Amino acid sequence: MSNTRLALLIAGAAGIGLLIHLLKPILAPFLVAALLAYLGDPLVDRLEARRMGRTAAVCVVFLVLTLFSLVVLLIALPLLVEQFQLLGVRLQALLQWLQTQVLPELRARLGEGATLTGAGQALGKNIGTAGDVLFRLWNRITGSSMVIMGWLSTLVLIPVVTFYLLRDWDILVAKIRDLLPRNIEGRASLIARECDEILGAFIRGQMLVMAALAVVYTLGLWMVGLELALVLGLLAGLASIVPYMGFVVGIVAAVIAAWFQFHDPWALFQVGVVFTVGQMLEGMVLTPLLVGDRIGLHPVAVIFALLAGAQLFGFVGILLGLPAAAVIMVMLRHVHSSYLGSELYSGPKQPGIITDE
Repeated sequence: MSNTRLALLIAGAAGIGLLIHLLKPILAPFLVAALLAYLGDPLVDRLEARRMGRTAAVCVVFLVLTLFSLVVLLIALPLLVEQFQLLGVRLQALLQWLQTQVLPELRARLGEGATLTGAGQALGKNIGTAGDVLFRLWNRITGSSMVIMGWLSTLVLIPVVTFYLLRDWDILVAKIRDLLPRNIEGRASLIARECDEILGAFIRGQMLVMAALAVVYTLGLWMVGLELALVLGLLAGLASIVPYMGFVVGIVAAVIAAWFQFHDPWALFQVGVVFTVGQMLEGMVLTPLLVGDRIGLHPVAVIFALLAGAQLFGFVGILLGLPAAAVIMVMLRHVHSSYLGSELYSGPKQPGIITDE
């Protein structure tokens, strides 16, 4: 690759990064729509293979997904509202317990002159007003007409953009391929196919794993008798997008909730059993079956990609983190292959030396 072409490539990458940074306040709905279109494209392609028109296939997929989402929303929303109301009551009880039990015990053990006493007294003084502050802040946020209009416009924009992207997905991909320089089109298409294979396997598989774990944790905590089973199960399932994060977040939250509900070590043991079974199912059944080992995304790479994306671009960076990690990993594979075949690795051939080949 010539120096001019390399400079243009670096400048283009820097320009794209700067553009994403400048437009990140409005990029989120478009990225969510692109993700939904990417996930729905295989379904539309299958319907097209059955001699259905592209627009009709998109409408069928859209209708099925919309009906499914409405059914889930109508079933889950009342339960979630009830669970969040109960969660608010439990949090108030937790704050009251900290104020009346924990802080006086700390003051008695550490002494009034200890360095931590001032912090404990400040926490005890303000802990009762923390809920009021958060409530007023929430009322201000939700009471802003501009914020509500922004949320509504985003909710309306996502399905509209998804529909048009899904309808023209194959055309867009073909036009992007046609814009590639002819001397790199073959290699770039190969890299794109490998990236698509990795992303497709990971995103679709990981979403199924997250949904399955949410069901497993919710049912398990419900069998234990935990009142917040649905909220905690959904929380653990959603957090499972980061390896082991769902297990850690879920078991900590569930243990705290179980202790304040039952005050019984046996309930804590049962919660531990639920999450242990869920973790075993994830490692031995769900991930190998739904995701597979061929995607090559190491758990550390997934964690780093999500954290780096969030640090650089916020929520937009979280959406872009995994695709960027997959592309970089494919690039590194090709660089590694080129390196092994280069003279830099094997050294220049020396005359007069007979090899075994």
